[in-house]
Amino acid sequence: MTPTTSRRCGAVTAVAVGAVLLSACGSGAPKAASLHDQLPAAIRKAGVIRVGTSLTAAPVIFKNAQGLPDGLDPDLAAALSKELGVKLEFQDQGPFANVLPGLLSAKYDIAMSGITDTRERENGLDANGKQVNDGVDFVDYFMAGIGIVVHKGNPDKISGLDDICGKTVVVKQGTVHDTLALSQQKACQHLNSPLKVLEVDSDSTAQDDLRAGQAAAYLTDYPKAMYNAQTVDGGQAFDVTGPQLQPRPYGIALRKSDTALRDVLSKAVEKLLVDGSYDTLLGNLKLTTGAIPSAVVNGSS
Repeated sequence: MTPTTSRRCGAVTAVAVGAVLLSACGSGAPKAASLHDQLPAAIRKAGVIRVGTSLTAAPVIFKNAQGLPDGLDPDLAAALSKELGVKLEFQDQGPFANVLPGLLSAKYDIAMSGITDTRERENGLDANGKQVNDGVDFVDYFMAGIGIVVHKGNPDKISGLDDICGKTVVVKQGTVHDTLALSQQKACQHLNSPLKVLEVDSDSTAQDDLRAGQAAAYLTDYPKAMYNAQTVDGGQAFDVTGPQLQPRPYGIALRKSDTALRDVLSKAVEKLLVDGSYDTLLGNLKLTTGAIPSAVVNGSS
C-alpha cells in the first residue's frame, strides 16, 4: 500500500500473521483483473506468446548484427511483455508471404511483421475480392503509407505511380505494395505503356535488384523507404520520391477466434499510449510520424 493509499484509508491493523491486506479501503469493490489474468489460460500456463514474423523489413523488424530480431516490432513486443507478464517470442517464417498463412494454420499465436491492416486481410479476400481464407483481426499500433524508392538523383524523373508506366518496378511478394503495383500494371496497360512487376522475397533482394539496374523503382512501406534511402551505401544509393501513398495502419494480426487475446493486446497497447511508453519507443526509433492516437481493432474497416 502506497503512502497515498494510507492517507486515504487510514491505518490498517493486521489481525493475524500472514493476513491478506485488502485494497479499496474496505469498500468491498472487487479488484480489477490484471492484464496477465485476462490472458487465455493456455498462454498464462505457457508463459509465452508465440509471434510469427519475417525478419526482412528494417526499421520495422530485421535481424541485427547479433542475429536477433530488432526494430519497431521487437521493441513494442518487449514493452507489451512487461505489461502482460509473459514473453513474446519471435519465430522467423522466412519470406513475408509465409507470415499470415502460418498464423491461420496455428503455427503461432499472433503475427507482427509490419503487417498493413487492410479490409481484404480482415475478410480473407484476395486482390480480386474472392474469399480465400477466414481472415484475421488486427490490433493497430502504427500508421504508414507506401514510398517509391528510386536510384540516387532520380534519373528516370519518377514522381508518382503514373511515372513508373513503361518501366520495371520491384516489390516484395504478398505485400500491399505488390497489390498496388499489380493494380497500377492494369492502369499502365490502358496507357499503352506496360509496367513490369518484379516480385521478390525480401527487401534486401529488392534493394539489390534496384541497385543493379534491374528495376527503375522499388515500392515498400514509407518508413522502410526512408530508412533504406538514408542507410544503404551510406545514403548514396537511393532517394525516396513523391508523396507517401495510401497511409494505413500496421496491426498485430490474430485469428478471428482469438477474441480474448485480441482484446487483452488492445488494452496493453492502449496502456502504453496512455503512460507515454509508446511515444518514447517511437522517438528512440525516429518513427514518431507514424504515431497513432489510440489502440484500434480492425481500423481499416
